[in-house]
Amino acid sequence: MTKSSVKYIFIVLVASSAILSCKVSKTYQQPDLNTNALYRDQTTTDTATIASMPWQSLFTDTALKALIKEGLDDNLDLKVAVQKIVEAQATLGQSKAALLPTLSASGSVTPSKQSAAALDFPPGININTNTTLYQLGLSSSWEADIWGKLSSAKRSAFANLLQTDAAKRAIQTQLIADIANNYYTLLALDKELDITTKTMQNRIKDVETMKSLKDAAVVNGAAVVQSEANRYAAEVAIPDIKRSIRETENALDILLGRAPGQVSRGKLDDQKPITDLQTGVSSQLLKNRPDVQQAEFGFRSAFENTNVAHAYFYPSFTITASGGFSNLTLKDFFINSIFYNIAAGLTQPIFNQGINKARLKTAQAQQKEAMYNYQKTVLTAGSEVSNALYAYQSAREKDDARGKQVAALVKAVDYTQQLLRYSSATNYTDVLTSEQSLLAAQLNGVNDKLQQLQAIVNLYRALGGGWR
Repeated sequence: MTKSSVKYIFIVLVASSAILSCKVSKTYQQPDLNTNALYRDQTTTDTATIASMPWQSLFTDTALKALIKEGLDDNLDLKVAVQKIVEAQATLGQSKAALLPTLSASGSVTPSKQSAAALDFPPGININTNTTLYQLGLSSSWEADIWGKLSSAKRSAFANLLQTDAAKRAIQTQLIADIANNYYTLLALDKELDITTKTMQNRIKDVETMKSLKDAAVVNGAAVVQSEANRYAAEVAIPDIKRSIRETENALDILLGRAPGQVSRGKLDDQKPITDLQTGVSSQLLKNRPDVQQAEFGFRSAFENTNVAHAYFYPSFTITASGGFSNLTLKDFFINSIFYNIAAGLTQPIFNQGINKARLKTAQAQQKEAMYNYQKTVLTAGSEVSNALYAYQSAREKDDARGKQVAALVKAVDYTQQLLRYSSATNYTDVLTSEQSLLAAQLNGVNDKLQQLQAIVNLYRALGGGWR
């Protein structure tokens, strides 16, 4: 390498270093979102929240815990999310490598023959027109990250990695909630099946009683027919409940990553839900909700992509070098056969058919889209917390009234049946009405308990619990 070439490269490097102070890329800052009153009607300043509880502490049912553990190990959506993290890690590694020089090795053997007539040598001169060129060399290229284009691309790839990790955690929190909600639905269906089956058995006895009362001329044939219809009304509901049980089991099996089959479970009456539902403050959603974090990392990636698009408007500085051995004879390959070249240059885009402008407009639009998506995700998170809280509160409010309603209807059924036997002050229509009302109240009571349990699960997920 000559002194003049070294001097030229040195001057270019110094000039490039001076330009570094003029970076066009902007530094990312987390958006300042207003999270006040996201929970609606919740004004607490206590930062304690059930989101910080491990899911093993939230649920006390051992069968449910086993199912959640199985789901976290075998759920296919979760496995896909893990592979997306692997993909993002590979992309990040590639973006980091872009900051380093490339290095390539090459070797070639090139036989050639020239036309003696084309060489136009004088007559009588014998020239060998057959030659073989042997070459072995290395080549390298490096682009200086003057405007921060490569660094911004690396930061974008890192944000994408964080985004995929947050997506995996969001899937995990949703998976835990889905398993728990389906499990509680199964327990509620089991309870409904038990209530309906017992009701049918009682109505079978009612039919026999009505037949006896008809024989005793206490009631007429219409009462017997009505009692039979009442019995079948309960019986016909049983197959639908069993079908719902089968479908819920199958849905739960998919979440667990296994073939359809029976699901081991406890009983609805044995569930002991927590009652201290601490929500913390709404600003904690920004760090507790994985999907909110996912949306922010998406915005961060789009922000860095805009920096990359800006950098394309400025010149790029590249240094290339190559060297090795080249000789026409293999035996003297390493003797006086060294060659090399080195070049440094700036490339400034002047006219490229509007590609840079289109790239920048696209990146800016995608950045705004990501920001709007981030804002919507935060608002959705607050709405889900508010809905879950209200669902829990309304379920609790119905507890006392529902218990009194069922107790009153049990007495009403007993009284009307007694009056039917020993008095003419009533008829079977009153018995029928009270029995149907009792069954509806009992089933509604099951739904109230299910609403309460699922509201706790949904609140836990809405606050960002389940991924720690």
